[in-house]
Amino acid sequence: MKYDLVLYGDKVLIDGQLQAATICVKGDKIEKIFLGMAEQLKGQMKFVEKENIVMPGLIDPHVHINEPGRTEWEGFDTATQAAAASGITTLVDMPLNSRPVTTSVANFEKKQQASEGKRHVNVGFWGGLVPDNADKIEDLLKAGVLGIKAFLTHSGIDEFPNITKEGLHKAMPVIAQHGVPLLVHCELDAPHDDLALLDENPQSYQAYLQSRPKVWEDDAISLMLSLCKQYNCPTHIVHLSSAQMLSEIKRTKKQGLPLTVETGQHYLYFDAEDIPDAKTAYKCAPPIREKANNEKLWKALESGLIDFVATDHSPAPPAIKELESGDFKKAWGGIAGLQFALPVLWTKAKARDINVLKIYEWLSKNPAHFLNLQNRKGAIAEGFDADFFVWNPERSFVVKEENILHRHKVSPYLGETLFGVVAQTYVGGNLVFVDGGFVGLGLGAILLKPYK
Repeated sequence: MKYDLVLYGDKVLIDGQLQAATICVKGDKIEKIFLGMAEQLKGQMKFVEKENIVMPGLIDPHVHINEPGRTEWEGFDTATQAAAASGITTLVDMPLNSRPVTTSVANFEKKQQASEGKRHVNVGFWGGLVPDNADKIEDLLKAGVLGIKAFLTHSGIDEFPNITKEGLHKAMPVIAQHGVPLLVHCELDAPHDDLALLDENPQSYQAYLQSRPKVWEDDAISLMLSLCKQYNCPTHIVHLSSAQMLSEIKRTKKQGLPLTVETGQHYLYFDAEDIPDAKTAYKCAPPIREKANNEKLWKALESGLIDFVATDHSPAPPAIKELESGDFKKAWGGIAGLQFALPVLWTKAKARDINVLKIYEWLSKNPAHFLNLQNRKGAIAEGFDADFFVWNPERSFVVKEENILHRHKVSPYLGETLFGVVAQTYVGGNLVFVDGGFVGLGLGAILLKPYK
């Protein structure tokens, strides 16, 4: 039989183990897998270098692309190229930061139109929950968003105000009925004595850290655990940074409630003690916390209590990041990390003697289940989408400005030596990225959830 692509590798991740295999692709699907080398197909075969691993495409469910309206911050073109360079073949775009925000069907359609011709990987979309659309969430769900995102504190975008308890009570039964997740930025801000420290020391990272204490995050998580139980609504805690609620999260999960949790690469890579003052590239919300806290996040991830890792890629132009002033109070809170999703996590995991199978779980398998895509993505298997990538976990590189594919070269990872070099990325059976360059663009699909 003639296939569109036949790829052989000595180390292909299939059924939870690395093994020699031949992957046969027809159209955008994996048609057939032969364990070992399919000798009869050698004439069609492409060979993967022996030291490289073939893994299912990575999935990042938490990305701020910002187009339309704020494309000067980041757009589909640069974001999805950066994703492909990290082995990410599917991402989901957040509903804020763009103008207009994705809180209505009309705005959702504008978002999809803005991505045309610029999707270099597959793209899905979250809808937004704000106070004035709580009774219109069903329209967004029918239109095909994969779930709903809400903030419990100011989002930083005036067009996307935080939801109230009243709005949550109104929306969660509808979201539960559709079986999609409600993703929540968990911070409940309240006055406290340390707020004045940042006014007095705007360049101090420690002052910024104390301005957004763990209790803000903990109180918000406590509220969402209670509402998750009340409505049996799939509830997802995004970018967990405080480790203080891990025991409550564990208790809630043990009750069988539909609760999932993610953390971000930057919370696992950096520690507050090492962040210099006036270096606003490190600013994010919730903030990067202290080493002892972050060690608990690692242990929760390794145990499976934290479900997966997502970048929360949230870029902004250098002026908005206040790079010159070093003012943590004024700077935009967001870290651009999409291109380094794999090597950042792998570098720290490797140092902890964690193997690549865990990386697969945290960056591919578990996100696929979270998005209810486990029957078509997150595995190299017959009938699945032909999304996979080739990488060398032993090769290292230094992050330099000239190699950054994000729209802006602002990153706390600059100068870091990272392990894990992506050699090739395939999207829908098409070779998109190879050896640092692009050979196929605009080949990513839109992922919409069928209304049921």
